[in-house]
Amino acid sequence: MTTANPRAVVITCSTRAAAGTYEDRSGRDVVAGLRALGLECADPVVVADGPPVGAALREALAGGPAVVVTTGGTGLSPTDTTPEQTAPLLDRQLPALAAAVVTRGVGNGVPTAILSRGLAGLAGRTLVVNLPGSRGGVADGMSVLGDVLLHALDQIRGGDHPRDDHPRDEG
Repeated sequence: MTTANPRAVVITCSTRAAAGTYEDRSGRDVVAGLRALGLECADPVVVADGPPVGAALREALAGGPAVVVTTGGTGLSPTDTTPEQTAPLLDRQLPALAAAVVTRGVGNGVPTAILSRGLAGLAGRTLVVNLPGSRGGVADGMSVLGDVLLHALDQIRGGDHPRDDHPRDEG
């Protein structure tokens, strides 16, 4: 029996991209990264900052994807409210995943990565991750996700922790 690849949804949260002021590149980068990991992923949904982000998240979650990744709206601008739109939808947060994205950015020489307020967590059985809107921030975030996403999705589906993939698991 063949199992379909997990499905992902990408939401670009940017008033300027939604208005056509500039082309969304970070959302396309997320889609490319998720596809490279073997997930089925349509082109990004582009919405303005604020309540449209929450509406897009609720619509995406209603479709039951394995993962929803947002890009943008995680900074300090008055219109950057992606975390506030995301938080009420999460049943459980994964603060270490969000922190790993920040740590990767700082480790790659971007001290301002510590200003990102992105969240990560579970909404039902869907993993939701907020990434920064910059292409560099997306690259850092996708690097972190590349290390853990497939394992996380397996865990969400009830998979067991493999015991032979790390020296500390012996014994």
